[in-house]
Amino acid sequence: MKILRDFDVKNKRVLVRCDFNVPLDDKGNILDDFRIRRTLPTIDYLIKKGAKVILMSHLGSPDGKFVKELQLKPVSEKLAELLGKKIELLENLRFDPGEESNDENFAKELAKKGDIYINDAFGACHRAHASIVGIPKYLPSGAGFLLEKEVLCLTRLSTNPSKPLVAIIGGAKIETKMKLIDKISEFADLVLVGGLIKKEIKEKNIKLKNPQKIVEPVDEAGEGKDIGSKTIKLFKEKILQAKTIFWNGPLGKIEEKEFTAGTEELAKAIIESGAYSVVGGGETVEFINQLGFGEKFSHVSTGGGAMLAFLSGEKLPGLSALK
Repeated sequence: MKILRDFDVKNKRVLVRCDFNVPLDDKGNILDDFRIRRTLPTIDYLIKKGAKVILMSHLGSPDGKFVKELQLKPVSEKLAELLGKKIELLENLRFDPGEESNDENFAKELAKKGDIYINDAFGACHRAHASIVGIPKYLPSGAGFLLEKEVLCLTRLSTNPSKPLVAIIGGAKIETKMKLIDKISEFADLVLVGGLIKKEIKEKNIKLKNPQKIVEPVDEAGEGKDIGSKTIKLFKEKILQAKTIFWNGPLGKIEEKEFTAGTEELAKAIIESGAYSVVGGGETVEFINQLGFGEKFSHVSTGGGAMLAFLSGEKLPGLSALK
């Protein structure tokens, strides 16, 4: 896979696929600009090297039609503020049905806008969409700094971690997490799971591959909306012994302030452990950023589904397209 530094970009039109799929409030204001800030090193580098930079991204799920609330204007304004200059930003790619259907003509039209294609959208690499897998057929292609870092950090986590490795899997929807729990339990020493996942494992009688490595909550708070004090103590003991930690998904219903204690306590324990720490997943990342903890983790992934797919051992179409 080629990376950004492999290209001579001077005076070239560089088409950069970003992941600016940021959370917005009901007035269209950006709630968390984490994903935008993570792409700045790639954009800065291209500007300094004399490239003409053209950015593109999707936002939300407009289902192939124009949706006023999902225009990229707030992103464009935030970029101008962060960079101190305006950059060309194409309109929401998913306004065109050709994006999600990976339409060849749509990919060709996009490719005509550039001389070089750089993918810096790790969060969308598990999607076989036109801007992810179509454009590389028509342009010299490579990975931006963010995509390169994501692959390096997640590869280190899954192939060469310092032991012991403790994984923390929270949230709900065991269907989306089961493959990850089974895969990560192959190389992790322990997998700590949240209350909702424990409940689903029991209710659906799910058989995990390495049940001896699973550590479940021993008590709960708020009628199951958070982990209890005994579980916090137990989980913290395991975390503080770790050399590597992977975390995905909150341990309680963090959208309600009174049920954030478990998740916050574990975040503090991860930082205190001094372990190599990787955290990912939209809700979790938003939460630690709100606490001001983002910079205290070794790597905060911009990918939710893409990160889970990568660590579950799946081939990501976006990475395959660059090879």
